[in-house]
Amino acid sequence: MTPDPKAETIDWFAARPGEVAVDLPAQFDAGLYFIGRIRTPWTKREDCPKNAGESDAVCTIEVDPRYAKALDKVETCTHLIILYWMDRARRDLVVQTPRHYGEGRGSFALRSPVRPNPIALSVVQLLKVEGTTLSVKNIDCLDNTPLLDIKPYFASVDSKPDAQVGWHRDRNKG
Repeated sequence: MTPDPKAETIDWFAARPGEVAVDLPAQFDAGLYFIGRIRTPWTKREDCPKNAGESDAVCTIEVDPRYAKALDKVETCTHLIILYWMDRARRDLVVQTPRHYGEGRGSFALRSPVRPNPIALSVVQLLKVEGTTLSVKNIDCLDNTPLLDIKPYFASVDSKPDAQVGWHRDRNKG
C-alpha cells in the first residue's frame, strides 16, 4: 500500500500555536552518566502514554553491569523512583500548549518531557529483579531511553496526598 502524499503528517516535536521557545546556553553546566536503558513498547511519541500511571505495560530497566552492586536489596522495594533522560525531547520551550488542554502553560508547571533539562521521573511498581534487569509497571518513555538514577520510594515521606496543581484542579471543576 502506497502512502497518500497529500495525507497530513504531524510533527510531534514541532512547536504548537502559543508556545514560546528560547535560545539555549552555549554550553552545559554539568555532566551525567547514563546508568542503563529503559526498554518499553513505545517507539513514537504519539504512542507513549501521557502519564506513567496510565499504562500497565510491563517494561524493562536494563542497568549497566558495572552498577550491579548498587542494586543490592532493591528487590525488597515494592516501588521505585526512576529518573530518566528524555533524549528525544525539545529543550527550548518555556511555554507549552498541551494538546489535551489547548492553553499555554509554563514548562515548569507541566510534566511534559519538553524542558531545558529533559529529566523525567516515574514512580514504578517493581515486579521482578533478575541480575541487572528490573521488570516494572507505570513508566512513560520511549524505548531505549537513558536511565539516570534509581531510588527507593518511601510512602511515608514521598507521598503528599494534599498536593494540588491549581490549573488542573480548576479546569476539572466545570
